[in-house]
Amino acid sequence: MLGSLSVRLDSGRGGAAKSRTSPEQRNPVPLRDLAIVIPTLNAARNLPGTLAALQEMPVVVADGGSTDGTPELARRLGAIVIAAPRGRGPQLAAGAAVADASWLLFLHADTRLGEGWREAVAGFVATPGAAHRAAHFRFALDEPSAAARRLTRAVAWRCRVLGLPYGDQGLLIHRDLYAALGGFPPLPLFEDVALVRALGRRRLVALPAEAVTSAARWRRDGWLFRSARNLLCLTLYFAGLPPRLIARLYA
Repeated sequence: MLGSLSVRLDSGRGGAAKSRTSPEQRNPVPLRDLAIVIPTLNAARNLPGTLAALQEMPVVVADGGSTDGTPELARRLGAIVIAAPRGRGPQLAAGAAVADASWLLFLHADTRLGEGWREAVAGFVATPGAAHRAAHFRFALDEPSAAARRLTRAVAWRCRVLGLPYGDQGLLIHRDLYAALGGFPPLPLFEDVALVRALGRRRLVALPAEAVTSAARWRRDGWLFRSARNLLCLTLYFAGLPPRLIARLYA
């Protein structure tokens, strides 16, 4: 059933939606045996843009108890929707258990994949030994400010030097490798860091395509404050503080 799903923008929903559809979206590269898992919690504002880039792909939305109509919206846009215990780790794990595909692409609800992502994924999957590695996209933000550019460069450094891509860059991984690593731990945050550390930087590949994330959190909290708080939370996680306590600071 999952393989027959597609995420489509109905041409009858207005010319504005049609004008934003890229040539890649109208003629997508076929990707077989790949499912996309998205955890959601009150994500109705950003989810349509995220799903618009995933047309013709099977998508599983694991919802953690949204009250803004996210599950209903996701169903209308063609996704399988399941209820899951709240927390990105439990939600991602629940979505992976339902997804009926050998390759899994984990993606955040406020992240939109940029042009060329299908070709990048297809190229990686076709590489010998790809099933023993995982891949992520380049981090980008949906605004061109100097602060956004500085943050983008900092994330690129973190990925290149520390081998620590976050979940907002997506994670493409074969189901067997995902299972061998134990999957996502039931953490409210840093579930992505835990899985990537278990994988090891030598088995991580950067894909030549962008994952464009909403900058709303940085605009709301302030670029410096939000970035400093994220760094503090990561430091506390590495120091061994329980993620449930760090989550209070993160929120």
